[in-house]
Amino acid sequence: MNQFNADFSSLPQLAESVSRWAIDFQQTLSERPVGCLNAPNLLEGGLPEVGLGAKQAFAEFEHRVAPFLNASAGPRYLGFVTGGTTPAAMLGDWLVSACDQNVASPGDSISSAVELQALAWLRQLLELPEEFSGILTSGATASNVLGVICGRQFAGKQQGQDIARDGLAGASIEVFSATPHASAQKALSFAGLGRNQFTQIARLDNSEAMDVNALALALRESSAAGKIVLASAGTVTGTDFDDLEAIAALCRAHQAWLHVDGAFGLFARLSATRHAWTKGIELADSITSDSHKWLNVPYDSGIFFTRHPEILQQSCSVAAPYLDVESSLPSFMDRGIENSRRFRALPLWFSLQAYGREGFAALIESNCAQASMLADWIEQSPGYELLHPCRLNVVVFRPTSDTVSVKERLKQINQSGKVLLTPGMWDGKSAIRAAFSNWRTTTADVEIVCDILANCAM
Repeated sequence: MNQFNADFSSLPQLAESVSRWAIDFQQTLSERPVGCLNAPNLLEGGLPEVGLGAKQAFAEFEHRVAPFLNASAGPRYLGFVTGGTTPAAMLGDWLVSACDQNVASPGDSISSAVELQALAWLRQLLELPEEFSGILTSGATASNVLGVICGRQFAGKQQGQDIARDGLAGASIEVFSATPHASAQKALSFAGLGRNQFTQIARLDNSEAMDVNALALALRESSAAGKIVLASAGTVTGTDFDDLEAIAALCRAHQAWLHVDGAFGLFARLSATRHAWTKGIELADSITSDSHKWLNVPYDSGIFFTRHPEILQQSCSVAAPYLDVESSLPSFMDRGIENSRRFRALPLWFSLQAYGREGFAALIESNCAQASMLADWIEQSPGYELLHPCRLNVVVFRPTSDTVSVKERLKQINQSGKVLLTPGMWDGKSAIRAAFSNWRTTTADVEIVCDILANCAM
């Protein structure tokens, strides 16, 4: 019996061992070091000539890898905007690997229909018009790539060019943005437009939000035949929201494509007191969001919506005889970067089923309250300065001491093993950034973070 067959015969026992480990990992996250700052180099040792088998491979994982994993799924990982994993989403993700569906084209599996249903539920959750359709991507970066290449295709059409078919030669395209996310700049690079070749629009005072008057002037003075505006629904540091209604009106007047990055800010629509901040997003041409943030779905769960599916199709579709499948459902390989795609809709489908609008609305309100609690403590603390009012789920601050740098203080905080924060920048000043987006986080966790900050400031 070869090793494949041997492992398959032992699958019940192997699955039980892995499941026990995974459940233990999840249940002890709050007790584990939040960040792993001393992971070893695994480059020593080569590939085994004779396979060890799944049981021994798992033993090697437990010995060499598991002790050095971080607790990013836990309650005090406040870096970036990293949600945890809800129990339902974790179960769905396990099933993705077990079922191993390739959601490239429909016809032989229900997987495409599941993705369509998940997208429809997202539209309902986020109160977006039914005319929006799209695809689930590997993350917000891939979604921003789709937004930019759709904008590029639209800009080409304004000057009689099919850029996806014929290339950029001769095209005149200008991109406008005030605070583009790094992934949007990467998308401009991928699209051949240049990551630094965008027109910088002024921001409002003490804000990362776009100055609409400055955008109006820039669009009016632009000689480009094609135009793309990159706007934000929740910027990465200040969590500021562009005036999307006014920007959409300008884009219509100047025949510009409007792409909105709402990677986590889009979920402000689930908050009664913050819903108005995203007013006008329903007028966008395309939208990026990310389930692995505030929906707490495991990584590999970005969201892309557009009101122009035909342009998305033109940008991504490539015909081949072996891909010609008859079905009433769309082929997702014609709507995204990948042809072969994992069944990434299933964890999201599980989570939306399990927790519904009420559950996620409560999560958003809870995390926002926790961020406000930390911000209030910082404002009262002599050891720290709050750099920007906390409006959503991100707190931006720095130490007041002149004897310690932000980098040194951040390292000291993270080395405690009790919390992990990340660096930021506000108004030209280095900063520390704490982002709340995990379903596990409680007020007790915020108190622990405050104690760590206080001890480090002594």
